[in-house]
Amino acid sequence: MRRILLITFCLYLSIAALAQTAPQKITIKGVVIDSVTNKPLPYVTVNLSDLKTKQAIKSTLTKEDGGFELKGTAVKAYNLVFSFVGYKGKAIVINGTSPDVNMGKVLLQVANKGLKEVSVTAAKPLIKQEIDRIGYDVQADPESKSLNVLDMLRKVPLVTVDASDNILLKGGSSYKVLINGRSSSLVAHNPSDVFKAMPASSIQKIEIITIPPAKYDAEGLAGIINIITNRKVDEGYNGTLNSRYSNLSGLNNSASVNAKEGRLGLSAYSSFNDPKNIPGSTSSSLQTFGANPSYLMQSGNNDQLSKFHYTSAELSYEIDSLNLLNFEYSSVHSNVSLDNNQFTQLFGVTNNILQSYRITSASNSKPGGTDLGLNYQLGFKRNKNQLLTLSYKYSKTPYDNDNTESIYDRFNYGQPSYLQHNNSGTNEQTIQADYVHPLKKINIEGGLKAILRSSFSNFETNNLDSIKNIYVADPGNSNNFHYNQDVYSFYNDYQLNLNNWGFKGGLRIERTVIDADFTSTSSVLNQGYNNLIPSIAIQRRLKGNASFIFGFTNRIERPDITELNPFVNKQDPKFISTGNPNLQPVLNHSFELNYSKFSKGSINIGLSYSFANNTIQNVTRLQDTVTFTTYQNLGSDRKLATNVSVNYPLTKKLSLTINGSVTSVWLHGFVSGREYDNQGIQGYSYSYTSYKISDNWRTGLSLGFYSSNVLLQGKSSGYVFSNLGITKDIFKKKGSVFFNVANPFTPNRTVTSFTSAPDFYQTTASRYVYRAFSGGINFRFGELKSAIKKNKRGINNDDKKASAPASVN
Repeated sequence: MRRILLITFCLYLSIAALAQTAPQKITIKGVVIDSVTNKPLPYVTVNLSDLKTKQAIKSTLTKEDGGFELKGTAVKAYNLVFSFVGYKGKAIVINGTSPDVNMGKVLLQVANKGLKEVSVTAAKPLIKQEIDRIGYDVQADPESKSLNVLDMLRKVPLVTVDASDNILLKGGSSYKVLINGRSSSLVAHNPSDVFKAMPASSIQKIEIITIPPAKYDAEGLAGIINIITNRKVDEGYNGTLNSRYSNLSGLNNSASVNAKEGRLGLSAYSSFNDPKNIPGSTSSSLQTFGANPSYLMQSGNNDQLSKFHYTSAELSYEIDSLNLLNFEYSSVHSNVSLDNNQFTQLFGVTNNILQSYRITSASNSKPGGTDLGLNYQLGFKRNKNQLLTLSYKYSKTPYDNDNTESIYDRFNYGQPSYLQHNNSGTNEQTIQADYVHPLKKINIEGGLKAILRSSFSNFETNNLDSIKNIYVADPGNSNNFHYNQDVYSFYNDYQLNLNNWGFKGGLRIERTVIDADFTSTSSVLNQGYNNLIPSIAIQRRLKGNASFIFGFTNRIERPDITELNPFVNKQDPKFISTGNPNLQPVLNHSFELNYSKFSKGSINIGLSYSFANNTIQNVTRLQDTVTFTTYQNLGSDRKLATNVSVNYPLTKKLSLTINGSVTSVWLHGFVSGREYDNQGIQGYSYSYTSYKISDNWRTGLSLGFYSSNVLLQGKSSGYVFSNLGITKDIFKKKGSVFFNVANPFTPNRTVTSFTSAPDFYQTTASRYVYRAFSGGINFRFGELKSAIKKNKRGINNDDKKASAPASVN
């Protein structure tokens, strides 16, 4: 670590010494004061942009005496914009006829509306604290031009990305991912794979909704991650082209285009990856079991290739000033192939070999999805914010998987080679009505919703008859599974804004009806339950742009098709995994207290406590010498967490961002009649240092540490990572090129984990390439004039968390 910091510090000194300062051509200065008290206003954001191209040029903050000064831009026409929390924004046109411009006193008026949000008063703030969420402005981050969305998520408060690229929110995997406030088949199976292929430059910001209001479905114990893409469509057209290559993920390309002509507007986005020559990984495991210990050893290597293509489009038509139609389409197609060679040996108490065999397996999965949506929005003449929205959405999410297992070099092992096929998926229809009624100080929202969801899994196993050399169906490992889940809900939200207070509260009522049918075994499951979901958030504004926020909410975790699916994955005959169709929903209670202060920089400090009973846990048991893993409702989960986020400009060219979290975890449950307790501390820390070499060059260093995760029956290992990158703007800042190196001093990494039970102890280690080199280019084109209308409400099925990928051992 010391070596990394020393090298980076020397790099910064060398770059700074070579950097040249552009000649001074114009100076703009003045003093910003309160129009009523006539007192100076410190830390007001002053943004300077080109009047003709609207390109941002420079920005600064006013000093303690309200004064500001901008230097170093050419003599021409500009637009000078002043913004400050609690005050009306102000724009002044500078004609650019003189190199010295003295604005004198610039008066700002207090805003009439009560407090809605507190934001970082910087040129373009990275973090924005609202009453029920934290927003991370991706476009304000210089690294957005060179990183993908998954890398960007590592920077966002309360979000962690572990060594296996699994996304965690507040240390948990039960959350919901939305795209533009709505569920999407894009992230239905494995959002981390999608986000690795999506450039950060294609999104506007990331919202972490920790206290979801009643208008959101109640699913997701930890909250909601909302990815907001660049959807601004104006009169005219614009677009982006992105290309990125990495030695670990291959080539990723994407393009977007926005266009508007009259009342018709279009937004479209497409991305695909072409992974070639991706390095594989090796793995090993050791399992010890029995009173007189025998042990199982496995070693192998894996090669995985994932292809991905995503397309989305949105078409809007303004019938008139009060009526708006919006049509949405998205589709995702994936192909994931995995080749595995594995050697297994079972040893007795005297180290004699009891059993051994080799397996060559080939797995091919085709996750996909299609979304079709139609929204109608009706406005009212009395108030432009009074809206009635009617929405319909159809989603189809198929998932096909084929496994071929060839077993050879056998010693005392009789299980035949086999084929497995699983055709599964979910079809979903949603009907929704939302109404927003703003009053003078209170905003009222309400709505009705029905989600009609049908999931299925038709799987079969065929064993090889070695004598006849044909595959024969195995009825004991085949089934047709149909699972219908209908959710009917009503919600009512209220938001009250006063001078120094903000209140937001609501209530959601949900009725869930479940009908499951195991066709092959002639068994059924019928049940229904009701949930009452309150939510409340209170914000108190303090002096100096600071505020306290307290929140409470209940959240539900409904089991998804991956956890319910009784498909028995026998890809590794010694480690078998399956779902559990008898899982019940989990209700989580969450309390939060957050403090935020924004001046020259920003700081967010949060404390949260959550607890849930009857939680869904991934559990493992031993039967003979075979390990079975499944899901069960089996115990309690309590978490006490504190998190800190700091963003501070050290100088005009050097800035620092720090994120960190520490969580105490208590787990309790029963597995196969045995009581388990596990507790511990887990957390992460992340820092990013950015240096602006010149107007067109920028470099940055990221350092991070993630601790091990506490599980009911074990732990996983922690790890350290680093990233050094440099970016250059080209084509008059309409494009950029970049180069990054991740973990330059760690070519390979080994991930370890252990699982413990009274009758066995298992350790697993996987080794893979860790050092990564990537580079690419992005380009923006087009001209914009006037904004297009967008539906302010729509369908967002966040009642069911994002599914993890199918288990592959």
